[in-house]
Amino acid sequence: MSTPARIPAIVLGGTGYVSGELLRLLAAHPHFELAGILSDSQPGEPVAKAFRHLAPVVGGRVFEAQAAIEALIARLQRVAIFGAAPHGVSAALIDSLLTRAEAAGTDARVVDISADFRYPSAAAYEAVYKHPHGAPQRLSQFTCALPEHLARAPTKHMAHPGCFSTATLLASVPLLALDLVTPTLFVAGVTGSTGSGRKPVEGTHHPQRHSDFYAYNALAHRHTPEIAACAAAASGVTADYAFVPHSGPFARGIHVTVQAVLKTAMDTAAVLAALGRFYEGAPFVSITAEAPHVKDVAASNYARLSAAANGRSVAVSCVVDNLNKGAAGGAVQWMNRLFDLPETAGLTAPAAGWT
Repeated sequence: MSTPARIPAIVLGGTGYVSGELLRLLAAHPHFELAGILSDSQPGEPVAKAFRHLAPVVGGRVFEAQAAIEALIARLQRVAIFGAAPHGVSAALIDSLLTRAEAAGTDARVVDISADFRYPSAAAYEAVYKHPHGAPQRLSQFTCALPEHLARAPTKHMAHPGCFSTATLLASVPLLALDLVTPTLFVAGVTGSTGSGRKPVEGTHHPQRHSDFYAYNALAHRHTPEIAACAAAASGVTADYAFVPHSGPFARGIHVTVQAVLKTAMDTAAVLAALGRFYEGAPFVSITAEAPHVKDVAASNYARLSAAANGRSVAVSCVVDNLNKGAAGGAVQWMNRLFDLPETAGLTAPAAGWT
């Protein structure tokens, strides 16, 4: 029996943490094969120089400029494109690559991890990010959602919600979709330092962040409108999110707690049962009676949820890995679907445990 040809994959985003995580996942994927890595700032530089931990799997591969990636796409019959470029850059870059693919007759599928295709309109994007959208004509070709909240991909390309959004949506969408709570939700989220990207700034510099804990951008975080929009699309309910993010003294992981007022009195057991039914068949989501820990999921594509209720109020906690489930792993999960592959392909490795 012949082995099916592997699908060429291209990673956009160069030396960022999410790009590195994509490369790690693709190296072990049974159906995707890395074909190119775009970095216009470092073309010709060894990939292993930027990601030393990936040296055993990237070999002598180098970063390539956009022109070389476009030429590669034109030679392929099909290609999976993972967008991990910064917001404000990703849209125009993806538009150029898709234009080249369309001209060459290449079947290209994109999962973008930036914020550029998370909104249905350019005006909504521009209201948050304060600059023009790079490819407004492409917005209708993308849908922003978690795989757990859509039975199938409704568009050819997908936009993956951010890491805070992933954890918050997993915790809150069931509450809204099942009509369990009034539509005002209070969210406290804690992120590891890798969530701020590779470029050092004061907030992520180790001496500043180590052994410290603090809130930032309270009730004004730019991902709040994205959370509300994705939640409304997934649940059919327009809700108000009061979101307060926090900086945690660890590298990987997200911990989110969503609180709301119950419409009908429920105890903890009833809420846990409702969550279990909602995520029945979701391979990467587990519901536990015990409070979830970040180390339960760090470096994996799994999410763990728990809940508490006292008859009047409910609190749902969720942990995910920000680089994996909240970014690269979620993108691979969507790309598996876009190519009709098993949703779990390449993603079933358990958490590292002692990160």
